[in-house]
Amino acid sequence: MLTSQRKQHILSVLRRDGNVVARSLSEELALSEDTIRRDLRELAAEGLLRRVHGGALPLAPAEADYAGRMQLATAEKVAIGRAAAALVRPGQVVLIDGGTTAVQMARHLGADLRATVVTHSPSVAVELVDHAGIEVVLIGGRLFRHSMVAVGAAAMEAISRIRADICFLGVTGVHAEAGLTTGDAEEAAIKRALMAAAAETVVLASSEKIGAASAWVINPLPAAARLLVSPEAPAAALAPLRKAGLAILRSDGA
Repeated sequence: MLTSQRKQHILSVLRRDGNVVARSLSEELALSEDTIRRDLRELAAEGLLRRVHGGALPLAPAEADYAGRMQLATAEKVAIGRAAAALVRPGQVVLIDGGTTAVQMARHLGADLRATVVTHSPSVAVELVDHAGIEVVLIGGRLFRHSMVAVGAAAMEAISRIRADICFLGVTGVHAEAGLTTGDAEEAAIKRALMAAAAETVVLASSEKIGAASAWVINPLPAAARLLVSPEAPAAALAPLRKAGLAILRSDGA
C-alpha cells in the first residue's frame, strides 16, 4: 500500500471510529507501528488529526480564531443558544462562559427574566447591557483575544469565590475518551474553575465539536452534567458520548 493510500485509510478510520489506534492499524495493514506512527506525525503536521499516546483523535475545527468561529454552524449556535437561555430560572446565579454560542444564549434570555449573570466574557456582558432585570457581574483579568475572555490569576481568584446555580460552558471538543477539551492550557484551567463554581454544568456544543479533541483537557465527560446539542448533531458521533454516561439534550427538546 502506498503512503498516500495508507494516509487516506487512516483518515477514513478516524472518521468512522472517532479515533485511531496505532497498534490496531499496524496489525490490520501488516505494517510496523513505526510506519503508522510516522504517518500519524505527518498527518498531524498537515493539520488533519491530533496525535495522542498510542494513536490519534479528530482535530477540533472550533480552534479557529473568534472571527472564524463566528462563521461556523451559525444556525446551530442560534438554536443551542435559545435552548440554553430557556434553561435559566428566575433568581438564579448563572455562570456564562465565553464563545460565540454563549453570545447567542445571552441574546435569547427572556426580556422579563430576573437573575444574576456572572461572566468573564466582555462580549456576553455587552449583550446584556439593556437587560434591566439581569444583574451582570463581569470578571476581569488578562484578555485572551482568541476567545475574547478574561483569564489569569485575577479571573481565577474571582471565580473561586462564586457559588452559582448553573454554568453554561463552551468547549472546542467533546470526545468519549479525551473528554471536554479546548485549545489553550490557561483557558482550560478557567473552564475547570467555572465548572467547580456551579452546582451543575451544561456544555454547549455545535456539531463540529462532537467527537473532536483539542490539546488541553478541561474535565472528563462524567464531570459534565448535560450536553446541549442541535438536532443536526450526528447520531453516530453522539452514541459513544451516551455510552460514556453523558446526558444529552437537544435544542428542539426531543
